[in-house]
Amino acid sequence: MLLGRLSDVGMALRDQASLQVLTEDVLKTSEIEGEYLDITTVRSSIARRLGVDIGALAPADRHVEGVVEMVLDATTRCAEALTLDRLFGWHAALFPTGFSGMSRIRIGEFRQDEDGPMQVVSGPIGRQKVHYEAPAAEVLTQEVARFLDWLNHPAHKEHIILQAGIAHLWFVTLHPFDDGNGRIARAVGDLLLARADGTAQRFYSLSAQIQRERSDYYDILEKTQKGTLDITPWLAWFLETLLRAIGQAQLTLDAVLAKANFWQRWLGTPFNERQIKVLNRLLDGFDGKLTNKKWAAIAKCSSDTALRDINELLNLGVLCKSASGGRSTSYEIST
Repeated sequence: MLLGRLSDVGMALRDQASLQVLTEDVLKTSEIEGEYLDITTVRSSIARRLGVDIGALAPADRHVEGVVEMVLDATTRCAEALTLDRLFGWHAALFPTGFSGMSRIRIGEFRQDEDGPMQVVSGPIGRQKVHYEAPAAEVLTQEVARFLDWLNHPAHKEHIILQAGIAHLWFVTLHPFDDGNGRIARAVGDLLLARADGTAQRFYSLSAQIQRERSDYYDILEKTQKGTLDITPWLAWFLETLLRAIGQAQLTLDAVLAKANFWQRWLGTPFNERQIKVLNRLLDGFDGKLTNKKWAAIAKCSSDTALRDINELLNLGVLCKSASGGRSTSYEIST
């Protein structure tokens, strides 16, 4: 149904929908790991690589560029085999400085477990709970080779969506790297989902849905990894979450169409660059309320200039004052 709707909207709007979904995917796969990227930088990086015109681009950030590079490589080259070199390349892209936080880690190679077994833990030091202990480092070369042989075998092409769920679980269970295993596992899943969809363009984000259900995600992972070899409950959760992700994408498409309709409606109205920039931020989904102060910060102008911009749009009927109260007047797009 989603792909059917997209087939009717034209290439430009499909590009905008894909840009919005990929931006969310990059942001949320990092948020699952507690890492928060700047949305403007992520959006600019993806637009630059896809050749989508979004006006002025934000400066590049090497860490953001690395996450974007991995996600786009997984989806735009989904038909190609997933090799060990490709996995190592994704890992190196995620950690361009060779550090995870303040800790130096091995980049583009398997973990060595010099400080003991690889464990997933939570809680304060001294009272930590071990959620999972990964296979020993010495078996990783053999086990990752088995995983890649299975993933690239042509016999699985009739069941790619199930393969995506199994691959996600299998990779994160092997946990072959010092860090970044969750993000790479989700990229492996996205690669297979792109194959299943028959298109490299992404119109839904499983990572974003997992972030919305992060607690359930970790619960089902722990239960599965500590259980038997029966992974049916994991696959059921994976498929249900995938369905909810596709449902959420319908809302994303609604927003893209609403944005296109807005600019079509005001096609003959002259706006300055500041107004276009802030209106696009509102149309792309703005957290919180738009105030004079926030307008000035986004447009990089003085409060007086921001107020003039806002008053022009109020007079035209493009903006209206929000009905909700508060100490500062806020504004929203007129319906």
